[in-house]
Amino acid sequence: MEQYTVTGMSCAACQARVEKAVSKLPGVTACSVSLLTNSMGVEGDVAEEAVIKAVEDAGYGAARKEAAVQRQGLSAKLAAEEEALKDRATPLLKKRLIASLAFLILLMYVSMGHMMWGLPLPAFYDGNPAALGLTELLLAAIVMVINQRFFISGFKGLVHGAPNMDTLIALGSAAAFVYSTAMLFALTRALADGDHARAMHYQMEFYFESAAMILALITVGKMLEAHSKGKTTSALKGLMALAPKTAVLLRGGREETVPVDSVRVGDIFVVRPGETVPVDGIVIEGSSAVNEAALTGESLPVDKSEGAEVSSATLNQSGFLKCRATRVGEDSSLAQIIRMVSDAAATKAPVAKLADRISAVFVPAVIVVALITVAIWLSVGQSAGFALSRGISVLVVSCPCALGLATPVAIMVGNGVGARHGILFKNAAALQEAGNVQIVALDKTGTITKGTPEVTELVPAEGVSETELLEKACALELRSEHPLAGAVVRFARQRGIKEAEVSDFTALPGNGLCARLGGLELYGGNLGLISGVAEVSETVKRRAEQLASEGKTPLFFSEDGRCLGMIAVADTIKEESAAAIQELKRMGLRVVMLTGDNRRTAEAIGRQAGVDQVIAGVLPDGKEAVIRALQEKGSVVMVGDGINDAPALTRADIGIAIGAGTDVAIDAAHIVLMKSRLTDVPAAIRLSRASYRNIVENLFWALFYNTLLIPAAAGAYIHLFGITMTPMFGAAAMSLSSFCVVTNALRLNLMDIYDARRDRSRRQADMAELELETEDGAQKDYFIAGDGGKGRTMKKLMEIEGMMCGHCEAAVKKALEALPEVESAEVSHEKGSALVTLRENTEDVALKQAVEAKDYTVKGIREV
Repeated sequence: MEQYTVTGMSCAACQARVEKAVSKLPGVTACSVSLLTNSMGVEGDVAEEAVIKAVEDAGYGAARKEAAVQRQGLSAKLAAEEEALKDRATPLLKKRLIASLAFLILLMYVSMGHMMWGLPLPAFYDGNPAALGLTELLLAAIVMVINQRFFISGFKGLVHGAPNMDTLIALGSAAAFVYSTAMLFALTRALADGDHARAMHYQMEFYFESAAMILALITVGKMLEAHSKGKTTSALKGLMALAPKTAVLLRGGREETVPVDSVRVGDIFVVRPGETVPVDGIVIEGSSAVNEAALTGESLPVDKSEGAEVSSATLNQSGFLKCRATRVGEDSSLAQIIRMVSDAAATKAPVAKLADRISAVFVPAVIVVALITVAIWLSVGQSAGFALSRGISVLVVSCPCALGLATPVAIMVGNGVGARHGILFKNAAALQEAGNVQIVALDKTGTITKGTPEVTELVPAEGVSETELLEKACALELRSEHPLAGAVVRFARQRGIKEAEVSDFTALPGNGLCARLGGLELYGGNLGLISGVAEVSETVKRRAEQLASEGKTPLFFSEDGRCLGMIAVADTIKEESAAAIQELKRMGLRVVMLTGDNRRTAEAIGRQAGVDQVIAGVLPDGKEAVIRALQEKGSVVMVGDGINDAPALTRADIGIAIGAGTDVAIDAAHIVLMKSRLTDVPAAIRLSRASYRNIVENLFWALFYNTLLIPAAAGAYIHLFGITMTPMFGAAAMSLSSFCVVTNALRLNLMDIYDARRDRSRRQADMAELELETEDGAQKDYFIAGDGGKGRTMKKLMEIEGMMCGHCEAAVKKALEALPEVESAEVSHEKGSALVTLRENTEDVALKQAVEAKDYTVKGIREV
C-alpha cells in the first residue's frame, strides 16, 4: 500500500470525493482516505503522478509520504512520519480564534450591546444608523478575512462540484453578510428619502454579527476537534519516538558510535545498562534483564543471555550485552509494529461504508434543504430576514464532519490501545470483525502448550535411585537431538547431575537410543525396545500407562539388562492457557483445539485446558480443511504460531499469530500478539467489541444529531413546540458535535482490556453435528471434551469376571463412578457386565485398572 498525504479536506464529503476520484484511476484496486490523519492509502499498479493529479483535479492537494526521504534510512522516514502527525492545526486555529474574538466582541458591543441594552457609543453614532451599519460591516468583514480558509475551501469545493462542510459554513456566513449589506444600502436609500421609520426597519434586518459569530463558533469547534484528534494518534507518535538514533558498534576491536541507519546485518553491537537496543539481534556475550514494555506492553523485564533474541527499542536494565544484528532498518520489530499500526489507521472498517454512502450526498442534500426552507417560509408570508435566518441555520447546524470522524477516530484509538498492550491489528477490518467470531480454533503446540517438552515425573525401578536414573538417562540423551532428549538433559542439569561421556552411540529410529557407558550397555526408548533387553516391572508399566493416559510420553531406560526405570516427559500447558480459554467460553465462544497428536495425548491436554472440542490427528496440511469445515458452523478465529499454521490462519475469518512464532505465521495473520500469551486472545476480542460499540455510538450520535437539529433549524418545531434556532446557536451546536464524537472515541483509552467482568456471552455456534473428512475419506465424529460439549454420549460395555452378588455389583459400580470421566455405571453380576456412560472419553486401561483394583477380572471393553 502506497501512502499519500492529502491537504484541503474538511469533512466526510471531502474524504468521499478524494476516494472516488482516485478509485476511478485504471490500475487502482483499493483506495482508503482517512480524514483523521489526512492520509490516503492506494493499492494497485498506478503511477504516483496520476494519483496526485486525480486528487488535485478533485480540488485538493496530495503528496507522496516521505517523498523527500525515500532513499534515506528508517530514522529519517520515522522522523518525517512523526512530523506529519504533529498537531499543527490547533496552534493556528487558536491564533485565528483569538483574533476573531477580539473583533467579534467589538461587533457584538456595537450591534447588540448598543441596540438592545443601550450601551454607550461615541456621539458620532447618535442618530447615525448608516455609520453603525458601516462599522458592523467592517468588523464582520475583518472576522471573515481572518477566517478566509472557510471561504476558499468552501467555494473551491463548490466550483469543483464537490461541496463540503466548509461550503455550508461559507454559504451561511456569506448569505448573512450579503443580505445585511443589501439592507444597509436600502437603509441609506430610506435615509435619503427622509423615511426614518423604514430606515429603522432595515437596521433591524442586519445580520452582520451572525456572519461573524458563525465563523468564530465553528473555529472553536474546529480547535477542540483538532486537539482531540491529536490525542488519537498519540500511540503511533509514541512508537515513533521510541526509535533509537544511534548504535555502538565493535569495529576493529574498538567501540564506535554510529547512526542506527548505518547498522547492517551481521554487525556486532554492544548495549550497556540503561541504553536502548538499537536493532534486532542475538546475544553472543553477556546477560541482562531487558524491559520490553515498549513493544509488548509487558512491564516485567525479561532475562537475556547468550543465544537469546533482543529487539530494537527495548531497554537494557542491568548487564552488559554484546549482540549480532539480525534485522535492521525497516525489517526491525519496531519498524514492523509502526507499519502495522500506521497501515491499520489508513484502512477502513466495513461499517465505515455506511458513513461514506451518507456523506457522498449529505452536503448537496443540506444545500437543497436550506433553499427549500427559505422558499417555504417566503411562500407562507414570512419576511425575507426570517426565511433567510432559517436557511442559514440549516446550513451551519448540519455536520457531515461528525459522520466522517465516527469510524476512523474509534479505529485509531482502538489500534493505539492494542499497540500499547502488544496486540497489533493489521487493518481496520480485523479490529471490527474480531469481536464477531463464534468459534476459536487453537493450535496446541506453542499456543496452548509451551512448545518445549519438560520432565514431569521420575519413576525409578526397584533398587534404583532417582539420581542414578537421571545420570544414566542424561548420559545417553546428551548425544540425541530429539526434543524429548533435550527435556531430559535440561532437567538433569537443573538437578546438578554430572554429565558422563558415552561411546558407540546409536540412534534406533522409532524406538530409542543405545550406547556404552563404562563398558555397560545403555538403552533408552519406548516400552517395546526396553522390554526386549530388560524386564520391566508391572508397577512401572502400570504407572507408565497411567501417565500415558494423561498425555505424557514415558521414556524407559536400562543398563546391561537391568531396568533403571521410566521418565515421563510432556509438553505442558502455559500457566495462563486454562484461564484464557475459560474467558473465551464465558464470552460465548466455542473453543476448539487442533493438534497432530494422537487422541490420547490430545484429550489429556484438552481436559487440562478446558476446551469444548478436541480435533486430533490433524496433519499440517489438514488444518486449513478443518477451519473450512468449522466455518460452516460460524465465524472462526484461528490462533497459531508455526509455519504449518499459515494456511489455516489465512483461511480463517480472523487469523491471530502468537508473536514468538515464525515470520510466516505472523505474515499470514490479521492480528499479532507480541507477548505470546493466550490471555491476549480474549483481550483482543474484548477490544474489538468495545471499538465496534464505540463506532456504532459515534454513528448514532452523528445521525441523531443531524436528524434532530436540521428540522429544528428549518423551523419545523415552531408551531409544535414554539422552538426556533438562530444561526449562531446552530453554529455552536455544530461546533460541538464533532468534538463529542472524538471525545467519545477517546474513552477507549480508559478501557482495561483484561477486565472480564463485563463480558457478555453471545449465542454459541452449534457444533454437535460437526463431522470432518479424514485422510482415507471416511467420516469421523470427533470427541468433544470439556464442560461445554454437546456431542454424542459415549458408552462402553465391559465384560467382567468374578462378580457373584449384589455386593460385588456395588463395589464395581462405586469403583467406576469414582472416575471423573464416568457419569454412571449399570452393573450386573448375572450378565457379568458393566454398561459405563462417559461424560468424557477415557482410555480403556483406566476403566480396567479401576475394576481390577477390586480383585475382579476385565475380559474385554467395547464401545456401544
